[in-house]
Amino acid sequence: MPVPNFLPYRLRTLSREAALIACAAVGGGLFALLDIPAAWLSGSMLLVSVVGVIRPLPDLRKPWFDSTMVMSGALIGSSATPEALAATARYPGSLFILFIGLAAIMLATGAYLRFVARWSWIDSLLAAAPGALSTVIAVAQSKGANIGRIAAIQLFRILVLVAVLPSIMKLSSGGAAAGAPPPLQVISLGDMVVVLGCALATGLIFDRLRVTAPYILGATLASAVLHGAGIVHGTLPPEIATAVMVMLGAAMGGRVSNLKRNEIAALFPLAIGGFVVSMVVAFAFAWPAAWLAGVPYASAMAAFAPGGLEAMAMLAFAMGLDPLYVGAHHLARFMLLGLAMPFIVGWLKPEKPPPES
Repeated sequence: MPVPNFLPYRLRTLSREAALIACAAVGGGLFALLDIPAAWLSGSMLLVSVVGVIRPLPDLRKPWFDSTMVMSGALIGSSATPEALAATARYPGSLFILFIGLAAIMLATGAYLRFVARWSWIDSLLAAAPGALSTVIAVAQSKGANIGRIAAIQLFRILVLVAVLPSIMKLSSGGAAAGAPPPLQVISLGDMVVVLGCALATGLIFDRLRVTAPYILGATLASAVLHGAGIVHGTLPPEIATAVMVMLGAAMGGRVSNLKRNEIAALFPLAIGGFVVSMVVAFAFAWPAAWLAGVPYASAMAAFAPGGLEAMAMLAFAMGLDPLYVGAHHLARFMLLGLAMPFIVGWLKPEKPPPES
């Protein structure tokens, strides 16, 4: 809905941003009603993307984006509890295979997008990153990458994963009993102030040091250290986590509106191909990991699936799989991607994609 031109510029800008965030919230709410994992992120991103294809949408300004990155990093780091970190030591061989598989997924899917789609290496590797969406978008923002098509590829992978992976896991396990996730411990107000204060301070320091994606990297590191050392306990309240997912979905989905319609149409075959490549590689590595760790193959599939931490953790609980195994692997992958991605992509110089033949 257009904003009247007689309104002051700042008020018009705020009105457009509010409309964008409201659209994202509606999409997340619809997915939540359908009980889709990672609903508030994938639903908000999808609806904003669809609306953005129909008509241009504004980008959220830098303060909105940076604050969302700080909150996202605080949420990511809160997964690094002493129990979760201790669980990672129980599966050294499987985790080693995970790290090799992570590199293989990014190289194989990145090469597919580089040589088939003729994208730049920066865009290809960011689109190929299996999860850590907030970090990927933050890095893409700082490197001037094409966030719209990167978000489109990532969104497609998440949506397909949450749609088909439960059925695949159920078939492979012969039908696992459904389980209920344990209640989350909500962080106290005092601990939340400490975490967010340290997260923001570390992000500002990283920004001064010109580190790529400074706010999410700094916030993730600060939150992980505080939680892993047992200084603070619990994760951010569900309402805050939901708001962060909506804001992140709005930021990612809004960038799709910068794409031309014919470019969006061209992305669907690429997304399908990239999804197939990443899943084949992931499940190939999951097989020896399951044998080495002595866990059902369905658990390894959930642990190695190239999706978001929230979505895969929820699917694991719903399928009654080993939550420690799945959570430990996604935590390790999430932290490795979150900490290493800015540095890996930081070594690459921006480039124009090679000319089409």
